[in-house]
Amino acid sequence: MILEALLLIVSIPQMDDAAKAVSDAPAVAANSTTKDSSSSASALPAMPTPKADAAAILPAAPAQPFLPVKPVYTRPRETHRQRVIWYSLAVAGHSGAAFDAWSTKRAVSGGYGQESNPFLRPFANSNAIYAATQVSPAVMDYLGKKMMVSQNRWIRKMWWVPQAAGASFSFVAGAHNVGVVH
Repeated sequence: MILEALLLIVSIPQMDDAAKAVSDAPAVAANSTTKDSSSSASALPAMPTPKADAAAILPAAPAQPFLPVKPVYTRPRETHRQRVIWYSLAVAGHSGAAFDAWSTKRAVSGGYGQESNPFLRPFANSNAIYAATQVSPAVMDYLGKKMMVSQNRWIRKMWWVPQAAGASFSFVAGAHNVGVVH
């Protein structure tokens, strides 16, 4: 609000200086000629004063309307279509991670294999694996959202890749685990 007030004050022309310049134009011209004539050796004739008022001769300055300032830079925004796709990919990614967690727990508890990811290995035999596998899709969702509004054009066009890759890896890993069990 303070910034708006300052912009408004700066955009208004200074009326008192403009009024003095308009009303005193003949007097200023007469004063400058008398000063010049008194300082110089040759006397020049003084400028005649007009009979009409100078303010009546000069047209009034048009009032400038306050125009909003356009920002220099606007960040790219997400569209409704991108938002719908982002949410769909988020659901797919988290569903794939849940499927991978379910199939991994089933394979490990049945003795058909072991968890190869060292970060998920401590959670492989407990229900905590469901929460632990949701970290990766959450990171991919965040990364995709940031890429969607990036300043770089080619990054903005590739925003869906992290989410799609994460979801596909989770579904492939889950399908592999189900194949190992059967």
